[in-house]
Amino acid sequence: MPAFSVKTNERPGTRAMVRHARMSAYKAREVLDLIRGKEVQQADEILQFAERDAAIVIRKCLKSAMANAERNDEIDSTELYVSACYADEGPTLKRWRPRARGRATRIRKRTCHITIIVSRLSEAELQRRREREAVSAAAAGRGRRRSPAAADTRRQRVAKSRARDEAAAEHDHEHDHDDEIAEDVVEPGDTESSAATEDAISEPAEGSDDVPETGEGSVSDEPDARSSEPEASEIVSESGEED
Repeated sequence: MPAFSVKTNERPGTRAMVRHARMSAYKAREVLDLIRGKEVQQADEILQFAERDAAIVIRKCLKSAMANAERNDEIDSTELYVSACYADEGPTLKRWRPRARGRATRIRKRTCHITIIVSRLSEAELQRRREREAVSAAAAGRGRRRSPAAADTRRQRVAKSRARDEAAAEHDHEHDHDDEIAEDVVEPGDTESSAATEDAISEPAEGSDDVPETGEGSVSDEPDARSSEPEASEIVSESGEED
């Protein structure tokens, strides 16, 4: 029988009501439209993350309906869905606010009555849900389970990788220590070779034509070439006397 032909207070299912809720029926209906026809687990998640204050009161009403179905009608709560939910207008509280020139303005504080009805899913729907859950569980199991041989192979790969990383870390650590020792300590062989190199640079090889330059104030053993040559005036005078 269609639901619209059944009276509101005669709809089948387990119900819970919240009377005189301090909100307007319009605000409550906006949230109730989100959970109508949904399974109770999905409806509870929607109400938990809804960004409206009306969802807090409606979620409590939904939990009360689920508890009534479990205790009074002995129905498993996982097999329930929200078959109907609606909000009726309640009495309006009148308040007054003073305004200019001695006047007063009416403030209307709306209330509503919230009703949620939960019913058991049909056998066909329950069978389809069980099949979906079985398929999803099998797919998840194939993704998680591994054969013993595959598990052992993976453990060996992980162990080899960790050993390789540890060996590389130790090798780098040893190289760091070698660099520090080479900077701090100089071997004797290196000192002798460096001294011999300096002596070879300072003393010219035997038989070479290179003559070290003499600095200022130094006396050379070789006679000056200019002093051995006769001057031009002496050559001229000697030639004149002969003539």
